[in-house]
Amino acid sequence: MTVRNFFRDLLYLKDILIVVLTPIILLPFLLVDGAGEVGKCAYCVCMMAIFWITEALPIAVTSLIPVFLFPIVGILSVKDTSHEYINDTNMLFVGGLIVAAAIEHWNIHRRIALKILLKVGSEAKWLMLGLMGPTWFLSMWISNTATTAMMVPIANAILMQLKNTEDEYKNTFDNSALELDDVAVKVPPEDVITNGETKNINGEIKKTDATTLDDIPDNVLENNTNESFTRLCKCLTLSIAYAANCGGIGSLTGTGPNLVMKGQLDIVLEEYGITQSTITFASWMGFGVPLSFTLVIIVWIWLQIMFLRCNNCCGSSNPEREARVKAAIQREYVKLGPITFGQGAVLGHFIILAILWVTRDMGGEYGWGKLFKEGYVKDGVPAVFIATLLFIFPSKVPEAFCRRIDGTREPLKPLLSWRAAVEKVPWGVVFLLGGGFAMAKASKESGLSAWVGEKLSVLDFLEPWVLNLVLCYIIAAMTEVTSNTATCTLMMPILANLAVHLRQSPIYLMYPTAIATSFAFMLPVATPPNAVIFSYGYVKVTDMVKAGFVLNVICVLVLIGFTETLGNSLFDFHTLPPEIASHYNDTA
Repeated sequence: MTVRNFFRDLLYLKDILIVVLTPIILLPFLLVDGAGEVGKCAYCVCMMAIFWITEALPIAVTSLIPVFLFPIVGILSVKDTSHEYINDTNMLFVGGLIVAAAIEHWNIHRRIALKILLKVGSEAKWLMLGLMGPTWFLSMWISNTATTAMMVPIANAILMQLKNTEDEYKNTFDNSALELDDVAVKVPPEDVITNGETKNINGEIKKTDATTLDDIPDNVLENNTNESFTRLCKCLTLSIAYAANCGGIGSLTGTGPNLVMKGQLDIVLEEYGITQSTITFASWMGFGVPLSFTLVIIVWIWLQIMFLRCNNCCGSSNPEREARVKAAIQREYVKLGPITFGQGAVLGHFIILAILWVTRDMGGEYGWGKLFKEGYVKDGVPAVFIATLLFIFPSKVPEAFCRRIDGTREPLKPLLSWRAAVEKVPWGVVFLLGGGFAMAKASKESGLSAWVGEKLSVLDFLEPWVLNLVLCYIIAAMTEVTSNTATCTLMMPILANLAVHLRQSPIYLMYPTAIATSFAFMLPVATPPNAVIFSYGYVKVTDMVKAGFVLNVICVLVLIGFTETLGNSLFDFHTLPPEIASHYNDTA
């Protein structure tokens, strides 16, 4: 009993022990190379890697460690370190997050999702596609976690309607005293939904079950004995999480690793005197949207094979089910009311921002960014500009000449308040990006990245695409148990130098491995969307592992195929930029 209590206390103190012992255990790194720059940087990087992987400290707090650790060990000054926390990539991220916060604040994402769902039928495969479509699209622009958390209750409401229908049919056929005509169709197609109430064609208000998301239980599988319905619940909820993971790939601001790769690539290129990065919002979407769309279709097909194995399962089409599902969705849509001036204004700002991002640099001499001094205007400029406008633009049409009875005017509120922005923007991720950029700069300045890249160059006997394939599988496996952004942050500087040693463009290994960090389909802890759907109790870990393992294998193969075809045509992966090639030859 004493031993058990000892280990319990040890587990309770685990985080403290890791934080205290890790710097001591890693002290030999300071003696490597005569306590030179490489050894000092390795000490700092390994310490941060352990803290990130174990989460002994909050990830955002670990990201702040370079501010005091790098100056203490003498690899970067506090000025140079702090400079990396606020750069153009972080400003792009902050601007995009604020616009996303406005979309969430005005419930526009929910309106888009419900509108799309109204267009699909009640058959399981189309319901699944109807849930995956808006999840995929919204995840390109707003938080994957927020998108998933918004979509799962909608799926829950749909599943409740399907369960009610199945229970009614089961009761009918189990009781011979009942005739089929006695089964009440709660919401026939001719019913009209007005002001959140269901009325028949005679105008009589009809009561229905589970009319709102607040009225339904958290888990509709309670007391369920229908195996096919259980599979349907697993299928629909998993499809939402996987679509969110795939959707983040589609745009530069879709998920943290995308921006980590972009920011660290800029650091690498600047070292060689290259001011214009090949990665822009437009070029990323040119590659990311086709890839993520393809992956969503693959996920859709695989989940049908995995879970919807019978033709007569609980998703099959029939008029009553279709009417009930459509009515449930329509009730939720009607509750949102008509589109307000504020919602229209936020949507307009978002569309303008997307257009500005896509058209800033369209290749060659095309793009509005060419109107300004070269290298001065990047994607962060329109992001912060539009985000700033949200705090100015009124949320209602100004009533300049309209007064209340008491002679006062209603205060004119902006589309977004700073309080709302602070609550919805994940500022910890901003620190994580900054810490990663600081670590990348320290690795460059100390020579650690070059040293590791040189050691890994022994892999040059492999074909480049085979090496890329192996690295992507390794990264995808790592992100099942570690933060994808932290993993990407640790690997990018190393992979950039490895690519240069292999006479490939630095982006060749960085780009696909950064995307591979989003291929975390197997475990609940792998990504926040996985954790959200797991918390609802529909899927077990074994379900996620079985479905996710195959997707991990297939998605990496598709990624490498896109890299060698579409990616190479967009970014010229296999050509070392002349500036890097000349520098490499001079130092060889």
